Amino acid sequence: MKLKEDMNPLLLQVFRSVVWVYSVITFIPWYFFSGAGSNLERARRIKARSVSRHPAGPYRAINNQDKLVAWQHPGVDTLDKMFEYAAVRFPQRDCLGTREVLSEEDELQPNGKVFKKVILGNYNWLSYEGAYHAAKCFGSGLAALGQRPQCNIAIFCETRAEWIVAAQACFMYNFPLVTLYATLGPTAISHGLNETEVTHIITSKDLLQSRLKAILCDVPRLQYVIVVDSKPTSWPNIPRGIMIYSMDSTFQENEEKLKLQPEPSDIAVIMYTSGSTGIPKGVMISHGNIIAGITGMAERIPNLNETDTYIGYLPLAHVLELSAELVCISHGCRIGYSSPQTLADQSTKIKKGSKGDTSVLKPTLMAAVPEIMDRIYKNVMTKVEEMSKFQKTLFVLAYNYKMEQISRGYSTPLCDSLVFKRVRALLGGNTRVLLSGGAPLSAATQRFMNICLCCPVGQGYGLTETCGAGTISEMWDYSTGRVGAPLVCSEITLKDWEEGGYYSTDKPNPRGEILIGGPNVTMGYYKNETKNRDDFFVDGNGQRWFCTGDIGEFHPDGCLKIIDRKKDLVKLQAGEYVSLGKVEAVLKNCSLIDNICAYANSDQSYVISFVVPNHKQLMAVAEQMQVRGTMEEICNNPQMEKEVLSIITEAAISGKLERFEIPKKIRLSAEPWTPETGLVTDAFKLKRKELKTHYQEDIERMYGGK
Repeated sequence: MKLKEDMNPLLLQVFRSVVWVYSVITFIPWYFFSGAGSNLERARRIKARSVSRHPAGPYRAINNQDKLVAWQHPGVDTLDKMFEYAAVRFPQRDCLGTREVLSEEDELQPNGKVFKKVILGNYNWLSYEGAYHAAKCFGSGLAALGQRPQCNIAIFCETRAEWIVAAQACFMYNFPLVTLYATLGPTAISHGLNETEVTHIITSKDLLQSRLKAILCDVPRLQYVIVVDSKPTSWPNIPRGIMIYSMDSTFQENEEKLKLQPEPSDIAVIMYTSGSTGIPKGVMISHGNIIAGITGMAERIPNLNETDTYIGYLPLAHVLELSAELVCISHGCRIGYSSPQTLADQSTKIKKGSKGDTSVLKPTLMAAVPEIMDRIYKNVMTKVEEMSKFQKTLFVLAYNYKMEQISRGYSTPLCDSLVFKRVRALLGGNTRVLLSGGAPLSAATQRFMNICLCCPVGQGYGLTETCGAGTISEMWDYSTGRVGAPLVCSEITLKDWEEGGYYSTDKPNPRGEILIGGPNVTMGYYKNETKNRDDFFVDGNGQRWFCTGDIGEFHPDGCLKIIDRKKDLVKLQAGEYVSLGKVEAVLKNCSLIDNICAYANSDQSYVISFVVPNHKQLMAVAEQMQVRGTMEEICNNPQMEKEVLSIITEAAISGKLERFEIPKKIRLSAEPWTPETGLVTDAFKLKRKELKTHYQEDIERMYGGK
């Protein structure tokens, strides 16, 4: 996406001439010292090919055509061995870091709401040796409380150091760990706990009080609650028969030999999905599955080693965050913990004038879901619009210049230090790799991150059912809209889908439903044989495969592009197929839209949409139209609905949507969709069923039913 250069043509020509002279003078020494030629060569090389020579595949990475990789170090084939290997190799290295809370205060907002603000100090670190010892003692304590090997135990907790310590304890003692999102509703929580028949649960003080206490009576087998917070607290109104312990009081210095260490085929985690299609399903993930998955991911991150720092803030109950942190632990990196509310200096819980977590930690590695990257992109672009004409012109010229350079495989150190340094500082200033997963990342946002954050964005593709591993784009590949080549632990084949019109024989690129096979493909869904038969199968060679439901195409260099999803495809009255995901991806680039859900009925001839508008942008439009009122009143104003639809239509045309794909009617939502509302998952994926129910009256109105 090239930004508009709004300046005098003569000055523009002068600027370009100066840049050209500078480039010519510095090019030869820079070219040889930076290795730009080899980077460009690597970006253009073939990255994967079909081992069968058939366009359907299976496709494997070019460096492992003969055999898929299942582990990184011989003999290190379970998670307890992996952690022990790291503790022996990096005993005194920092492992898990938590920021000290210096003070908390309530701050009254102009709208009358009270927000809690915090001032945080430095990170306190637990070494690898210390973390390993803590996990061993905690596991011993759980065993003393009656937890038995190969019997499920649940964790329902925010992302923090104690989560990983507890998980490693369970891996060591062969307690299958049931993971639940911290923002799941009461029905989903009790469903997961009852289905897995847990007697012990690990949680936090806040979640016990706010979510868990209300459903304890609905989980009859539950006997022990272990609270990770160290502060002693009394617990009134806890049902009889449930014992509550703090994590510290559970620790036992027990040096006895572990009785039943896990095998690679044993279940390590039963991970409940975020439930975008209804009741969450528990995915059974073995030790061997995770080891294979993190081995494949680590191979795609260049120069990963113990000098790296990772910032952990996404839900650890999500496969992306858990896999990323285990990749870091396997290589001796340090992990500093954060949250979306304290991530940056401008985050909602950070007291004005104090520093957010990225400013203090200065991470080199970071994972993010597209929702968070889209927010960063829109916030920065809004600030660019508020700049003086000179500053804005300088930013736009530098942006467009750098976009041209990186498309040729070149870097721009002068632009990075003079123009993009402040944007890069939003994430601490040291980020060298940013990994995006969980949902498709728009080309505009990916290009923006590449340019303004001065680091490659590795877009990945994987699912809970494949341990998050499938593909990751190589760090020197600056193309957009693609998710890279298969990882060394997996292979991908394309299955024809007649109904959607996707075939492996399509030209110029083979297309079809994505099937992922390899040692990272999980054991299936917990107590759900019907779904297992539908989604998983074993081939003649004994290899497991998962049918993703996503539609992809392979490019000539072996990189995969996600182009559709079977469940998102709706056939309109006139016979046209509309990809709702495609419509949403295009329209999310509109600065007026914070979130959008496209919807279509098969008995109707057009698409409609529910839209969460950007507050600042919507207010600016309302002011231009002289519409006044609260956010809710403005969103309910038919005149505003019509004007926003007009802006969205322009964005749709610019994004090259077909006429029948462009929404004809919209409903503006004053309230943002968060996991707490139940309208999106913890990874901010749309819950289409819940959104349809929530907006049922509006659907009837927009389709003329009312």
